Amino acid sequence: MARQERAEVTRAAILEGAARVFDAEGFHGTTLGDIVKESGVTKGALYFHFSSKEELAQHLIDEQFSALAPMENLDNPGLQSAVDILHHMARLLVENVRVRAGIRLVTDQSSKTSIVSEPYTKWIEIFRKCLAEAQQRGDVKADVDCERVAALIVGSWTGIQLSSQVLCGRKDLSERTTLMWEVLLPGIVPPRRLARFHPEGSAQVAERPLGVAG
Repeated sequence: MARQERAEVTRAAILEGAARVFDAEGFHGTTLGDIVKESGVTKGALYFHFSSKEELAQHLIDEQFSALAPMENLDNPGLQSAVDILHHMARLLVENVRVRAGIRLVTDQSSKTSIVSEPYTKWIEIFRKCLAEAQQRGDVKADVDCERVAALIVGSWTGIQLSSQVLCGRKDLSERTTLMWEVLLPGIVPPRRLARFHPEGSAQVAERPLGVAG
């Protein structure tokens, strides 16, 4: 195996191991020793790729956005795109430990003295753009404030996924996500256009890949 390939395998092992520990124990309950043990690498190998626990955590936090790369290439982003993004994230949270870890790290660090606001503002901007595009097409009511509704979407779904995690290990997250959109869509979509949108997600969303960049 070539040196670069070995380095990539080691880096991936570190990220997978760190994700499993962060997902289980959170940022403050995890040590670098825990990550070394879970990853099956040496401490030297870990420090070759990541200088600190904070750098590892930040990489996993950022991965939640790289996981959406297939979604961002939609030809016509709009309101259904916003619906599908959350259903895609619901699948990722159930099936991908690195995304789960990134979401938990945001929650953990935001609840302590070191407030992490950037992921929230990024998500709000993603949904604002989807809503604004839809509004230009007449799919969102003209008097809707897209930025305020985007903030509502992010805040609501954050609470939904946390409560789903506590109550049933996120087994019903897709259903809860659908319910959120069933309640929200009639308030922002003109009645004559409401039937165009699928609160349960479009058929294509279930076919999109769940991979995360390394």
